[in-house]
Parts: sequence; C-alpha cells; structure tokens
Amino acid sequence: MCGICGEITFDGSPANVDAVAAMADCLAPRGPDSSGVVARGDWAFGHRRLRIIDLSEAGAQPFVDTDLGLTIVFNGCIYNYKEIRAELEAKGHRFASHGDTEVVLKAWAQWGGDAIPKLNGMFAVAIRERESGRTILFRDRFGIKPLYYAETGNGLRFASTLPALLRAGGIDTSIDRVALHHYMTWHAVVPAPRTILAGVRKLPPATIRILDADGSVASERQYWTPSFERSAEDATRSAEDWEELLLDELRASVRRRMVADVPVGVLLSGGVDSSLIVGLLAEEGQADLATYSIGFEAAHGEKGDEFKYSDLIAEHYGTKHHKLMIPSAEMRENLPHAIRAMSEPMVSYDNIGFYLLSREVSKTIKVVQSGQGADEVFGGYHWYPPLADANDPVSAYADAFFDRTHARLGEHLNADYMADKDESRAFVEAHFAMPGADDPVDKALRQDTNVMLVDDPVKRVDNMTMAWGLEARVPFLDHEVVEFAGRIPSRHKLADGGKGILKRAARRVIPTEVIDRPKGYFPVPALKYLEGPYLEMVRGALTNEAARARGLFKQDYLDKLFADPKAHITRLRGSELWQVAMLELWLQAQGIEG
Repeated sequence: MCGICGEITFDGSPANVDAVAAMADCLAPRGPDSSGVVARGDWAFGHRRLRIIDLSEAGAQPFVDTDLGLTIVFNGCIYNYKEIRAELEAKGHRFASHGDTEVVLKAWAQWGGDAIPKLNGMFAVAIRERESGRTILFRDRFGIKPLYYAETGNGLRFASTLPALLRAGGIDTSIDRVALHHYMTWHAVVPAPRTILAGVRKLPPATIRILDADGSVASERQYWTPSFERSAEDATRSAEDWEELLLDELRASVRRRMVADVPVGVLLSGGVDSSLIVGLLAEEGQADLATYSIGFEAAHGEKGDEFKYSDLIAEHYGTKHHKLMIPSAEMRENLPHAIRAMSEPMVSYDNIGFYLLSREVSKTIKVVQSGQGADEVFGGYHWYPPLADANDPVSAYADAFFDRTHARLGEHLNADYMADKDESRAFVEAHFAMPGADDPVDKALRQDTNVMLVDDPVKRVDNMTMAWGLEARVPFLDHEVVEFAGRIPSRHKLADGGKGILKRAARRVIPTEVIDRPKGYFPVPALKYLEGPYLEMVRGALTNEAARARGLFKQDYLDKLFADPKAHITRLRGSELWQVAMLELWLQAQGIEG
C-alpha cells in the first residue's frame, strides 16, 4: 500500500522533478516506510511505500525493469499475485523480487490490457513504456485505490490524492458547477471523472487509459462491468441454497485478504458486516486476531458508541480487542486534521471516527479488513424497498436519497455557482437506463455499488486509514463476491429489513444478537446536532474572508441554518449546515482562496 505520483510532458520538455518530489512528500503518510523518484527526460514517477508484501528493498518503487523497458508505480495489493506469478514463470519470466508490484509489471508485458482482468485486488497503477513512449493508467474495479490527474500547460500530472496535485502547483482551483450540483444533491457524491475542482479529474473505476507520447488518448476502455442478469436456475434457487453458496464466496474473499507479510486485523463496529468478517476469520483458524472499535460522547440523548455489540463479538471469539472512546474535546481538536486528509470534501460524520480509529490502529498493526460495501452489494439501505414496486424508479431513488431538489438548490446557491440543469437527476436517469439491470432495485444497487460506494464509503476509508499509513481491505468488494451477488434476486436481499440473504448466511457463523439489532454505523452525535463550539466552528468557516470572497451560498440560507441547525436535516438524516460548512472547511484546509 502506497502513494503514487508522476508527471509526463508532451512537448519534449523535461518533467518537473521538483513538482514530483513535492507530490511524493505530500503523500508521505500513505507510505511512511520509504520513498523514491525516477526521472527519464519527459517523465518522472514518484512513490511512497508502506511495506506489506516483500519487505525487502527488492520491492521498492518506482520499479524499473530494464530488460522489458518498463517502469511502474503501484498503489494497492493483488491478492492472487502468487498464482499470476506462477503463470508468468511458466512463460519464461524471471523475477527479481517477491512482491506483487513486479507481477503487475510483467503481466502487462505479457498480456497488455488483458492482464488487468486477471488481477484480484485493489490497485491504482501507472506504467511507462520506454520504447513506445506510452503511459498506461488503470484502476481497480471499485476505485478502492484512488487516482487523480490534472492537465498542465504541456503535460499531465497524476497522484493518489488531490491535495498532492495541489502541492505541485499550477492547478485550476475554480469550482466545477456540475460537481457542486452533485455534492449538494447527492450527499457529497461526485461521480468520476469530475471533482469539486475544475482543474482536477479522477480516473473512473475499472478503467484502462493509454496515452501516446504526444498526450493523445490512444485508447480507453472499461474492462469490467457488474452484471445483474440471471439464469432460470438463479431465478428459482431457494434462499437456503443461496445462503450456502454465499458463505463459500465470502470465505474465499476473506481468506484472500489475509495475504501479507505482516499481521492483519479487523475494524470491528459490532455490525453484521464486520462481525461476520471476524467470524469467518475465526473459522479459518486465525489466532490472536486483533480487533478495533471506537466510540464518541453522547449528545441529545443519542448514544455515541456501539461497544455493546463489538464487545460481544470480541468476547465470543477471544480477539485481542482494542476499544477507543474519544472525548468531545479530542474530536474537535482533530477535526481539522481529518478534513485536511480528505482528497475531496465528504460529509459523513464517521470520517472523524475512521481517522481517529486509524490513528490508534496504526500504532500496533499495518493492515486491517473492513466491512464497507455490504449495504450497497446486498441491499442494506432504506431506499431500496420503495424501489421494488416503483413505477418511476428514478423519482423513487431521488425522493429517498437526494438531499434537495434542483429548484431548492437554486434557493441555496448563488447564481454564479448554479448548474444550468438538474445534473444529478440526469446522471441517475442515464445510469438507470443502461442495459444489464431490468429490476428497479438492481438498477439502484448497480449505481450505488459503482458510483456512490466509490465516491463516499470507499473513498472515506482509503483517505482516513492512509492518513496514518494503514491499509484497509474490503472483502465485500471482491469482484467475484459482487458478481455472485448480482445473480441473487433482489427479493432475497430485501428480506428481513434489508441484507436478508447476508443475514441468513451470517446466522450460521456469528451470534444472532448482532444480527437482530437496529442498523448501526459510526455514531457521532455532536456533529449531527451542531451547537456550542461546533456551531461556532462552522459559522466561522462560512463567514470568514475566504468564504465571503468565494460567495458559494446565499446569505439568507446561511442565516436560517445558523439560527436553527437542527431544523434543517436531509433525507439521510444529515445536517445541511454541516454539509455546506464541510465544503468551505475543506477548501480552506487546502489553501484554496475564493
């Protein structure tokens, strides 16, 4: 797990090595163990390393294969790298290291673009071909590993985080109005390739882009798409049969994610998803498994921890459990640091939870498994059931998920920042109209798994864990698990209040007390009910000189939010004030002036 960056020029001028070094320096938290920069005329790659597989210097990056004429920077982990290595060795390839980086490089040399679908894992990769002058960029199927890029006057820069690109300078930091529409409408989700900044884009998940030496796009393709098509046998298969098959898939996925030359732990919230991971690891015979949970102070009678359930699982399996309770003052002190660690502004309250939990976990371990993705893959959210019988699935989805309508957004944003049309609804309409998912619930699951999940939960986990050099692996986002889940009819997913088929499978592994409970999350009530020092913090961010110069929001709207924050709550039970403040807090944390 690492941070990658680079610059390619297209006019023959030398790459700016100082800019690449600055980006690599910004990525230091992602890879605290070592660093490197390789420059060859019109290109330069930088890398920060977190040693997980092949701890020797043989696995250092950028990795150069002079015989093949290839250089690679790689962020991620390939869980089946040993199998692919054996296949490559049978074809005559010889290896100088024992890790997965060199496997990816030689796989590209052997199979080109056909190598990427062979990879089971999470990855963002850049490869430079010496002979052709081409640069290849590709990203894993769910965008678990990020890859941002920005066009310069004569070339292209890329990095694992958006702030790293900003560190190198020369970025257009004006607000992208379409991205702002998505942020304000879609609970801060900004689908690729856009970001909130007009000058920065992100490579979409499951995408291979090949750039010729002159900067033109030689090819770009999406190498994987989820399928929700089912055989007649799938359509009639019993829940009992699906349950058994699902457990087999999950066991394989959890087992794959134990590949490491260092210990692997679990972020244990006490919910079904993380508890099931612990249970499956216990089945695999994992001894002395380290588990980690976090809690916050209560506010307005709302409890700020779920230790009752995480303790139950830890005791049941005898894990080495670490429990962290965060006082409100400590959370407030660390909020600015968590915001600064975001590659893009994100509104979910549990960002601070993941940030502080990762800080503590990283003191004792380098790799964890986490339960993200189960709700999107197995239908755990409240907006899925209304879609089952919806005559207008797009409206049903928007009514349940969107924070505000296009018309209402016009009452909140100043005119200069307002998109010309309802961009967010248009995006959902186009996605729902794509072939391959006929059932309305399947349409929503496909979109959430490949868009919302990528640019909210997955990005949140990557940003907050990697801020402390901690690698998080997500077994529910193994592509074979997702492909399997796509075959399961939605009625099995919606059963039992959501995630029915996953709960059925879980009952065979973990105590039922963590299954038959209200849906959990990282509760951070102090950020939901903004008052006292938190209210003053957000008020300051929205009224200071930078915010006034930018002028994103209408003053009468801000005045209403300040007067009674608790009266302005979104459909997903989020604070409108926190949402608008987070955007300004993030922009100011990145030094972006109005």
